[in-house]
Amino acid sequence: MSFQNLNIQHQKGICHITINRESKLNALNQLTLTEIGTAVKAALANSEVSGIIITGAGAKAFAAGADIAEFAQLDAEGGRLMAQNAQHNVFNAIEQANKPIIAAINGFALGGGLELALACHIRIASANARLGLPEVTLGLIPGYGGTQRLTRLIGRGRALEMILTADMITAAQALELGLVNHVTAPDVLLTKAEEILEKIMSRAPLAVAAAIRAVNAAGTGNGFDTEISEFAACFNTADTREGISAFIDKRNPDFKGE
Repeated sequence: MSFQNLNIQHQKGICHITINRESKLNALNQLTLTEIGTAVKAALANSEVSGIIITGAGAKAFAAGADIAEFAQLDAEGGRLMAQNAQHNVFNAIEQANKPIIAAINGFALGGGLELALACHIRIASANARLGLPEVTLGLIPGYGGTQRLTRLIGRGRALEMILTADMITAAQALELGLVNHVTAPDVLLTKAEEILEKIMSRAPLAVAAAIRAVNAAGTGNGFDTEISEFAACFNTADTREGISAFIDKRNPDFKGE
């Protein structure tokens, strides 16, 4: 499968998806968003892939927002369709993925670029990263889930301040707010992402997928019921029996994803 705006590499069970529009600061035009959705779905369907890392080409940007030129001719219905399609095919697909997806933020993550990172399960930022949602400076608001996912991560007041001021924050500030999980030196960003992903990949894959679904249900009104259902379903898997047996036998488990 070939892509115009992405580089895809597979290594040790990890699918690396790199947004490859460095001259445009990896801005997310509609083609790029479509390709990200396609690449993510292909990786999730690939039995040889256990996790995904999304990053941007070069050192300057993870993804510096949407391609604003594409907004110029939109009316309300066009804006609605753009947001709906992106949410369903890209951002929700990432958030609801049954395999762990890490955003390795290597520079500017602005607007849709930050929203892409927010949809990922874990975020790691280079120390030189800058993050923000500048949409109100264009007379817009975040339309790819930013108002919802940022609020869940850092709380209503802090989310409103970021969105309403349109200010960028540093990687260190993002770490303090809980927006990112780790901050690293630029040259070890991908190494740190791989390290975390490899640790997750050593765990029971069906349990990892169940945990993602349960965490995603937090705050929806049926989070506890989802957790109970997912917990119960684990007992029908061979991996749970293997994990319990390995613990009792004091050995490392051999999970098969069954």
